[in-house]
Amino acid sequence: MEADNNNNERLNSLLADYNADDRELVVKAYGIAEKRLEGKMRGNGHPFIEHPVGVAGIVANDMKLMPSAVMAVFLHEAYRDSVAGNVSVTDAGKDSRSADSRMNVEEELKNQGWSQEVINIVTGLNNISKITPKDTGLQAERYRKLIISYSTDPRVTLIKIADRLEIMRNMHVFPKSSISRKITETTTLYIPIAHQLGLYNIKSELEDLYFRYANPQDYRTITNKLKATEESRERLAREFVKPLDEVLSKKYKYKLKVRTKTAYSIWKKMQAQGVPFEGVYDVFAIRFIVEAPPEKEKDYCWDIFSEVTKEYEQDVKRLRDWLTKPKPNGYESLHITVKNKEGYPVEVQIRTERMDEVAENGHASHWSYKGVKSSNTLSDWLSSVKQMLEHPGDSSSYTSKDLSLNEIFCFTPNGDLLQLPKGATVLDFAFHIHTNLGVKCSGGKVNGRIMSIRDELHTGDIVEILSNKNQKPSADWLNFVNSSKAKSRIKAKLKEEETKQSRLGREILERRLKNWKMELTDELLSDLTKHFGFKAISEFCISVYNSKTDTSRIKEYIESQQSEDSSSSTGDSSTTSSAGKEDSGRKGVESAGGSDFLVINDNLSNLQFKMAKCCNPIFGDDVFGFVSALGGIKIHRINCPNAARLLEQYPYRVIHKVRWRQVSTTTSFQVSLKVIAEEEAASSGTIFDAITKQNAKVRSYRIEERGGKSAYLANVLIAISVSNNGHLDKVISELKKLKGVKNVLRVGINK
Repeated sequence: MEADNNNNERLNSLLADYNADDRELVVKAYGIAEKRLEGKMRGNGHPFIEHPVGVAGIVANDMKLMPSAVMAVFLHEAYRDSVAGNVSVTDAGKDSRSADSRMNVEEELKNQGWSQEVINIVTGLNNISKITPKDTGLQAERYRKLIISYSTDPRVTLIKIADRLEIMRNMHVFPKSSISRKITETTTLYIPIAHQLGLYNIKSELEDLYFRYANPQDYRTITNKLKATEESRERLAREFVKPLDEVLSKKYKYKLKVRTKTAYSIWKKMQAQGVPFEGVYDVFAIRFIVEAPPEKEKDYCWDIFSEVTKEYEQDVKRLRDWLTKPKPNGYESLHITVKNKEGYPVEVQIRTERMDEVAENGHASHWSYKGVKSSNTLSDWLSSVKQMLEHPGDSSSYTSKDLSLNEIFCFTPNGDLLQLPKGATVLDFAFHIHTNLGVKCSGGKVNGRIMSIRDELHTGDIVEILSNKNQKPSADWLNFVNSSKAKSRIKAKLKEEETKQSRLGREILERRLKNWKMELTDELLSDLTKHFGFKAISEFCISVYNSKTDTSRIKEYIESQQSEDSSSSTGDSSTTSSAGKEDSGRKGVESAGGSDFLVINDNLSNLQFKMAKCCNPIFGDDVFGFVSALGGIKIHRINCPNAARLLEQYPYRVIHKVRWRQVSTTTSFQVSLKVIAEEEAASSGTIFDAITKQNAKVRSYRIEERGGKSAYLANVLIAISVSNNGHLDKVISELKKLKGVKNVLRVGINK
């Protein structure tokens, strides 16, 4: 009976300032909660209704929220157990939450005549009540974001902080088995959110309550010392203020507060500074709070500062000027440390009434200051609260339209909490757990229901991934995953699979050609790739592996090319060895001193030999011949990048006896050069002039940026015509003399 009377008294105190309509609705909400919670008791034997009444008091009196928030507190407690899924997320496979059950609660509240505003707050609170963190120490930030993400109305988060404060104030009613979990949740989840919102008084009380249960021995030691020194602090404050009051009371209206630090705050200072209780100088502070018009606030504060420092010696190293430059959270005040007549350090805080309200109540003070509670001001403040919740540390401007979180939070069946981008699918979730699970993912169970890999997830979902060993990633997956993690891993797996298929396709082709008494060379592979319309050799090999390109068509093409080469060679009068000879690659050789040589003459388009494009030989270069698989001979420079491989792997197809016949002076050879030069030299025209000065013709000229650390340099890619290698040497020598040219390299033909 005593508990019931106490609850009624607290409820009546809430209703004192409400109008008749609001009072009626709050009483209605209380009545519903009282009826639905009948018989439910707290650990101290009191009716459970005591808890929502306490929370409502904090919401109304400490946070000064509107009556709709108080109504939501009672309705939340009345219906929280009606929401399916009010279980621990660590209960794998037992979650039975559904949209239907949630809609049933919303529908019932709507039928009772509650506004959508109140229903939204109740829904958010019910969602948060389902959270049972598995390991707040490791995933605290994710759980804080999860709490915020459920708060479509920012009052949800504020009420939840009030709820936690009421629990901490009555921790003694809980069994020891749950105290440890609750105080850990408080310090990792709720204290940081309270600090983020600027609810400094509530934050300080939560910290002290946490300290009381987390470290009871140190808590008792510090609180006992605070009690033992309380009288001396009060005496010190009176003596300190007396000479100042005689001066300041004539100039200003002000009030004094003697603020003693909390036990937790003192303990933190002791730990940080490595000192005992007696070594903490600012155990308490004397605060001057002056009435001041807005335009005179700073002037009044600095004048009081002047009077204090006239009377007492100032420690200039401990001056903290948050008047000139307020803290990012809006805190404004002057803090100074002076020595009293006995040489004891005293912290003095100087601020106006407005500044003190901000310091005490944080961002809530912007609308609760001096009792201002207009709905428009409240709406603006709630928008700023939501901005702070979703974008901590971001003080930039924002619009009320941009208030949605970009993340969702889902649970594994074991209770691990995963943070994913908004719009994430079942497949995103699988890849977030492990790449191998993502690759084999065939679907998932979301809150017990079978879903496809494409289905979108939502905050609070419990997801169990289903896998199939025969499942393989496809390029189509990239169209419906939203996390960069999943996209990068899918691309890597696709690339890995392409590389594997390309290698297997090449092996298939090599075996086929071997059966046909042919060799698969890089040149033949490039020719086949181009003929069958592929951009890259790897694509062609993949098509062979997947049987999209029939090997019989490949054989037909190779034989047709060989037939064309054979018929062309038969009608060439310069050929001294017939097509029917065993060494078909020696067409176009001449006798010279009893030895057979391949002689390169003026007919550079001779079907028997062609200049290799990889090294682009010119008259005078040391060269060798290589019999290609399609017939004909490719002429390579002896220092060609491919020379070592050809000489080592195909020695039986190499013709060492190759010489240049003296060509006519009108014969020209095309050479490609890469000139590495500073950007100014590359674009000035001096390179072009140097080439033409040596009677070489420029066929093409292109400039490329290098980027990176060599961004100040450029590559000049030039194709020129020269008569022989001596002519080329002169051109290169002339280019290297130019200012700004770093190097000149001979490369393959530019296309």
